Amino acid sequence: MSDTTHDGALATSRPLSEDAGLSPAELAGKYGLSVSGARPRLGEYVRQLWGRRHFIMAFSRAKLVAQYSQAKLGQIWQVATPLLNALVYYLIFGLILNAGRGMEKGVYIPFLVMGIFVFTFTQNSLMAGVRAIPGNLGLVRALHFPRASLPISFSMQQLQQLLYSMIVVFAVAIAFGNYPSPSWLLVIPTLVLQFVFNTGLALAFARAGAKTPDLAQLMPFLTRTWMYASGVMFSISEMLKGKPAWIADVLQWNPAAIYMDLVRFALIDDYGAKNLPPHVWGFAVGWAVVIGIGGFVYFWKAEERYGRG
Repeated sequence: MSDTTHDGALATSRPLSEDAGLSPAELAGKYGLSVSGARPRLGEYVRQLWGRRHFIMAFSRAKLVAQYSQAKLGQIWQVATPLLNALVYYLIFGLILNAGRGMEKGVYIPFLVMGIFVFTFTQNSLMAGVRAIPGNLGLVRALHFPRASLPISFSMQQLQQLLYSMIVVFAVAIAFGNYPSPSWLLVIPTLVLQFVFNTGLALAFARAGAKTPDLAQLMPFLTRTWMYASGVMFSISEMLKGKPAWIADVLQWNPAAIYMDLVRFALIDDYGAKNLPPHVWGFAVGWAVVIGIGGFVYFWKAEERYGRG
């Protein structure tokens, strides 16, 4: 009996003595272990996101429905909120400050409505991205899934909200004498490019917001400044007449202004190519590619840190 016990103890201690000099990384490699929550390679990460595409769509729809669930008018607020903003801005900028000078009333009102709806798409995507991780810490800590699913789903939610609102945009355009034409089809590639840009921006700021939650308190001031610099309520080229040309160029080439102006160009008959900066489609594609891919990679690099600490 004693011999059997002695042999068993010897057999048990032999593997332990063999592993004694190995580092934790070497031990993990030897036994096929991996770090829990480690960041996957970029290609694998993209495949994981594609595998969660149904979750992303369902989550965005659920958030959209829940957004106004406590309000009596419900989803009507999706359209009513930007319309009320347009009315306020028209009273202040259109009537009092005459920000629509150089444009007829029949052009300025659709110009203003389209600017507000399109800019709100970017603004809300950015704000939702900042809060994507801090606002869903319970979900992030409880389940294992690609964290990029959250800011992407919030951008998808804002796209769905904009598509509902476009019914009103089309109605306003028609009400002021701009009837459907082939140019209206340009709205489709414009919104696709803007969605890619918005998603990349949301991803980049989701990482920043996860590290610094107080950033969400600063964002309204930044987005308001961006709105005033993007020509939402006025024509940049008209407002800056007599000023150095480079100032108008910088403001017109900012992505918010580009996507707004492309929608206006598509839907307003009297808003011609002279109101667009040179190479506008090149800039529209460039902003979408650079910010879309850059924001995604920037977010992915901190994948293992979200929800910790």
